[in-house]
Amino acid sequence: MNDQIKLQLIANSELLVKSASYLEYSLNNCNKIGIKEAYSMPELCEFESLSGRFARSSDIYTQKVLKSIFIYLQEDVTLFIDRCHLAEKLGLIDSAEELFSIRQLRNQIAHEYSQAEISNTFESLLCYSDLLLSIIRRIKQYVDEALGA
Repeated sequence: MNDQIKLQLIANSELLVKSASYLEYSLNNCNKIGIKEAYSMPELCEFESLSGRFARSSDIYTQKVLKSIFIYLQEDVTLFIDRCHLAEKLGLIDSAEELFSIRQLRNQIAHEYSQAEISNTFESLLCYSDLLLSIIRRIKQYVDEALGA
């Protein structure tokens, strides 16, 4: 059973790394665009790509990789906030609140942001994408060390 969990953790970690590379690509493009009052259609498309990649990467991190780690460690946590606190306790993240904020932004993106607050959403997206990429690098290192990869 433990070998199966280990293989699943490795597969989820590899999926996360691939997703993060797409997220980083979109983040670089959107950083070049910057925050504006109005966006052209191609610029909106770039931010839409970043939004989707951010949401996908955060889901893979929280719903696949973290869950796999907790199963591997035989930790029973079902609530998202409990996963955030355990990840902080394990040193996977600096702050449970940061991960919770990433999740809130992901939910905001998933449920559509209003046109009136698009610049604020894009600004948060740029900031939290950087944070998410940092968290992903950290968990990749943790998984590699924990599994001796």
